[in-house]
Amino acid sequence: MDISKNSSSNPPSMSISESDFNRLVKFVQSKYGLDLHQKRQLVNSRLASTVKNMGFRNFTEYVDYLLKKGTGDDINQLLSRLTTNYTYFMREVESFDYFTRVILPEVVRRHEKDRCLSIWSAACSSGEEPYNISMYIMDYLGPKAAQWDTRLLASDISLDALSKAKRGVYELPDTIPPHWKKNYFKPAGGKMFEVAPQIKNNVIFKQFNLMDPIQFKRKFDVIFCRNVMIYFDQPTKMALARRMYDATVHGGYLVISKAENLPGELPYDRVATSIFKKT
Repeated sequence: MDISKNSSSNPPSMSISESDFNRLVKFVQSKYGLDLHQKRQLVNSRLASTVKNMGFRNFTEYVDYLLKKGTGDDINQLLSRLTTNYTYFMREVESFDYFTRVILPEVVRRHEKDRCLSIWSAACSSGEEPYNISMYIMDYLGPKAAQWDTRLLASDISLDALSKAKRGVYELPDTIPPHWKKNYFKPAGGKMFEVAPQIKNNVIFKQFNLMDPIQFKRKFDVIFCRNVMIYFDQPTKMALARRMYDATVHGGYLVISKAENLPGELPYDRVATSIFKKT
């Protein structure tokens, strides 16, 4: 989930005041972790048409409504307007290389008896990351994959992003390995390809707010949380990292992006660029 840097101009009659901007920023940060303090122009440009289309005369009425009566659909529209779910297959491939070369063999050895992997793609956006992970797992296990529970959890706060992820239809980049294109996708018309059932059915999508307590049934062997914490302030980032640390098995891994850093107070070992192991 990325906050877009692009914006467009708006008529002066539909400009957000400083007080309304501060109210909205406080609400979004407290509920969803996003730090919009330096994004006033973006907020104005992205929400002006929404305010008008919803029948409000100004931002004050809109913010009042959100804070007092906003429904789930209203919040989803707000988050969809303020965020751009930008991602792609094979993003930061070095992390995937380490995953297949070091992490996956270790996790498979750990689960030789129960044959059940526990992997989470947090803030999965439009789905490329969890599908990517699943393809790497299928490649690694080969014919033995059918003997394992390889299903992984993929979550995002945006229902729009999750809807696209569940459809699993994409224009594939040239970086996709030829055997993946053949084995893990099927033509969907024009330049589009749909993720094959064996991969699509291996991912469980769920709406989840990373500001909420992490209370899933199992602790995770690996958590991918990339390109998310860069948009949080330090206290929010620290709190999220602590929750993810507690939700990971001993010896488990957290994978973030190259653009992010991890608070040093947690007892992680940095084992590779943007990859940390719970000690």
